[in-house]
Amino acid sequence: MAIELTVTAKGQVTLRQSVLEHLGVGPGQKLGVALLPGGRVELRPVEDLTAIADLRGVLQRPGQPVVTLQEMQEAIEHGDSASAPA
Repeated sequence: MAIELTVTAKGQVTLRQSVLEHLGVGPGQKLGVALLPGGRVELRPVEDLTAIADLRGVLQRPGQPVVTLQEMQEAIEHGDSASAPA
């Protein structure tokens, strides 16, 4: 389904509600624009990581042992670089 949009004198384009719904975005949310070859663009929603819970596991690396906060604190207190997480 092709949708035509009009460019204003200021060089702006207003996206239709159906396009915004398709992208899953609403007022206040941001869109990322990727400039592709051949004069094409790609619009995508920008993920908002405002919730701290969204960051859970972001530093986890496969094969690395899980280290508790207590283990980290003990390694800091003892200056033990061998038991500190890598």
